[in-house]
Amino acid sequence: MGGESTTRTAPYRGGTDTGPVGSRTGQRLSGLAVALGLVLFLGGFAWGAVIYRPYTVPTSSMTPTIDAGDRVLAQRVDGGEIRRGDVVVFTDKTWVTNAPVVKRVVAVGGDTVSCCTDGKLTVNGKQIDETYLKGGPVEVKSIPTVKVPEGRLFLLGDERQGSLDSSAHLTDAAQGTVALSAVTARVDAVVWPMKGMVERPASFETLGALSSPGPLRTIVVLIVVGAVLVLGGGAYGPVAKLAGRRSRVRTEPVGAR
Repeated sequence: MGGESTTRTAPYRGGTDTGPVGSRTGQRLSGLAVALGLVLFLGGFAWGAVIYRPYTVPTSSMTPTIDAGDRVLAQRVDGGEIRRGDVVVFTDKTWVTNAPVVKRVVAVGGDTVSCCTDGKLTVNGKQIDETYLKGGPVEVKSIPTVKVPEGRLFLLGDERQGSLDSSAHLTDAAQGTVALSAVTARVDAVVWPMKGMVERPASFETLGALSSPGPLRTIVVLIVVGAVLVLGGGAYGPVAKLAGRRSRVRTEPVGAR
């Protein structure tokens, strides 16, 4: 009598395993990954909270670099760390009462600044190619020659036509300049909407060293790596449990006919 046999797969039902899943080494590595990930993730946020301050820019005076309503992250610095080309946050009661102002530094103490020569800003006799200006480098402001006192800054908005900047305060006692001590932070990035890091204009480098970007990129990397480690380490248990179930599936004869 001939016949054939067939097989079926069925889960092993020898008992219920309520203990840890996966190898002991895997469990230890997953725990280590979660712990390290939490350190990096929380440490990155803590570092960022110490170094950076968020601001919402209410006006369009820094367009196109920063538009009205944009959210920026500004690194806490003192005036001595400011260089030409930096976008800074400062407070000056002669400009705005009890509110921070965001403008770009175009000249520092000892510089001579004027506008315009061939449509360009001139600092210490050098024409500055301001690639960050809206619609090209042509200036619309008339600025007589100003000698910036030591310990002070001359600042302009990137949207030159409507910006109430140093050029609008030339008749003040300080000729529109702002004290270094008034600066509280330097803008590193526009984070909402995501425009990325703020440019350090290379054209100012002919007058002196530019400032270095803050540690924002490093902080972001720490947070992302930390999140990946936490998620990866946390996923080890469920993945190992699923793999264990599959490995216990066995084939057994169904019968003959």
